[in-house]
Amino acid sequence: MTTANAYPVTQTIRTIGILGGGQLGMMLAEAAMPLGYQCVFLEDSADCPASLYGRVFSSEQLEAFIEAADVFTLEFENTPTTTVEQLASLSKSGSKQGMFPPPIALDIAQDRLKEKQMFNTLDIATVPFMAVNSETELKQACDELGLPIVLKTSRGGYDGKGQFVIKQDSDIKAAWQDLKDAVTGKGTLTATPAPLIAEGFINFSRELSIIAARAQNGQVRCYDLVENHHHHGILAKTQAPAVGTSHLFKQATDAITTVMNHLGYVGVMALELFVTKDARGNDALLANEIAPRVHNSGHWSIEGAVTSQFENHIRAVVNLPLGDTDNVHPAIMVNVLGQYPDISAVLNIDGAHYHSYHKAERDDRKIAHITLMPNDVADLEPALAKLVAVLPNKVGLDKKPAAIVDNVINNPEKTSENTKSSIEDNQTDSAVNAKAKVNKAQK
Repeated sequence: MTTANAYPVTQTIRTIGILGGGQLGMMLAEAAMPLGYQCVFLEDSADCPASLYGRVFSSEQLEAFIEAADVFTLEFENTPTTTVEQLASLSKSGSKQGMFPPPIALDIAQDRLKEKQMFNTLDIATVPFMAVNSETELKQACDELGLPIVLKTSRGGYDGKGQFVIKQDSDIKAAWQDLKDAVTGKGTLTATPAPLIAEGFINFSRELSIIAARAQNGQVRCYDLVENHHHHGILAKTQAPAVGTSHLFKQATDAITTVMNHLGYVGVMALELFVTKDARGNDALLANEIAPRVHNSGHWSIEGAVTSQFENHIRAVVNLPLGDTDNVHPAIMVNVLGQYPDISAVLNIDGAHYHSYHKAERDDRKIAHITLMPNDVADLEPALAKLVAVLPNKVGLDKKPAAIVDNVINNPEKTSENTKSSIEDNQTDSAVNAKAKVNKAQK
């Protein structure tokens, strides 16, 4: 089938090559189609979600994949940097239109130690951390950072994998035995030798993220801060916008803009953040990590923003003007893990939008997401309760969350009265802030 591009014949981009064919690649392709672009994918699973929207090339067909596309991007930050560097070099020779984001963004995002060091170089606050190359250095980190700490592989691992929480001295040996192979590159999570990273314990009241898009001309547009809740290390729910965070928005936008400019970034990036207290007792943000791609916590933007994160990423890659990132309606996005719900029961909930990834069911696998956007924002929480009731995997949303999370483990007994009061205040003003968004959109 031959299709015409939506742009004049002087437009040199017709096809976008995407490294990866998962649900993110699928949703990028969905966003590209109305703009007049086709997508092809480099993915070893021929029946991947993105196969519904374009040809899939295996890794052994890299040259054919390159030939089929005019410009390149990715959907997964653990893409081999050698492949990304090869694609980036094609733009220098003029044979292709570019690789976005640039290889340096992946090099940083694939190494938690480099990532934390970059944040600190840019004066972006993080948890205290130390590199760990031996059990002796791990003991030293425990002494200097104080227990508990979180020991992580600096490379590899995602959705909670490759981590060990050390609560007491007796945990040190077990933690080292569990993760030491990553130092020599023998571990199952990474083939690249790299130090472990020990991160100091922090009390934080909320987990937020901010998503931004950066164009090839350097323009940056940011989405609202959103609040994220995890279940077994996997994102379970995102609320957009995150209520009661207007005083943190500038700090968040400054941070992600600084990072994107530093990397010469093009496309959509997410920055994950913790809300904690500074020395004066005021709310402050700590940077956790970047994701150099469209992000799970931005899926709400398909229905809830003027321009979705997927469309803005496509716009940036093909060098079109970025779209408005305003939230047009408060929303809650819930991940469907492991088992599909009854779609009729889901769509019987007013304001529910269902997105299947066309994947086989498997424990804790992300197979769909559902965005709730009832007309009346006061119905958001009731709609969420109805949704949870019909989900086979409740992703922890049927339980009352702890008011404070200590890095990656729940410790509700450590919740201060000030933190409880702050959370109650945020819940109280939720409807007020959300209603203001709706009024803005209606105007």
